[in-house]
Amino acid sequence: MDHRPVAWGRPRDDVYGAYDASYMQDNGPKQNTQQPIVTGTSVIGLKFKDGVIIAADNLASYGSLARFTDVKRLRNFQDTSVVGFSGDISDMQYLNRHLTDLTLDENYSSPDKARLCAANLHRYLSKLMYNRRSKFDPLWNHLLIAGLDDDDKPFLAATDLLGSTYSSPSLATGFGAMLAQPVMRKYAPDEESALKLTEEEAVKIIKECMKVLFYRDARSLDSYSMAIVTKEGVKLEEDLKLENQSWAFADRIKGYGTQTV
Repeated sequence: MDHRPVAWGRPRDDVYGAYDASYMQDNGPKQNTQQPIVTGTSVIGLKFKDGVIIAADNLASYGSLARFTDVKRLRNFQDTSVVGFSGDISDMQYLNRHLTDLTLDENYSSPDKARLCAANLHRYLSKLMYNRRSKFDPLWNHLLIAGLDDDDKPFLAATDLLGSTYSSPSLATGFGAMLAQPVMRKYAPDEESALKLTEEEAVKIIKECMKVLFYRDARSLDSYSMAIVTKEGVKLEEDLKLENQSWAFADRIKGYGTQTV
């Protein structure tokens, strides 16, 4: 029996003959991803007095099918920053492996203290996204990076599949840009107002936004992940459920379900 790893999963040459690789037909044109297939929806983030809070639900949709209900789209980086992913899940997994390699490199080069703060990480990811876009093979993601900058001030910024970057006291991707941003801007219309919010107030605002998204965005879920980044580090909770929400009111709507009049 051939125990070499290179032969795992292949027929034995001494029984079936040498493997003929010409059947693979790998001489065709190079093909890139034309559109995302399995996707995650909105990621929302908000600055407050001592840091940044970021949240995303745990659903990955296959088109309009709510296919995967336990996909975590927030990634803790070196306990100093959090990256939130919306868009294609396979590209998110690629970026997650890339960030794991980057974390190992950082730990080897500087084991005592993380060198990449959130601002540096955002700059790095934006260059990576722009590089892939320039190859006409973009990563179909919209990223939010939350954490602290070099001066330990709250930092929140975004980058998309084109490598475009922008920052704001509150940010949202996907439908959250239309449904959650008005709620967050009501409480934090500018930087000064955002930095007056306490952590408890910011958590309450984010939970309200997640409830709005669950009711209004057909590609969202009532289970979600939320991370709070402060000087003390990252507090990440991945299996939260929306409180005081239900569709019980629907049975009182005329025409809903099987009703007799």
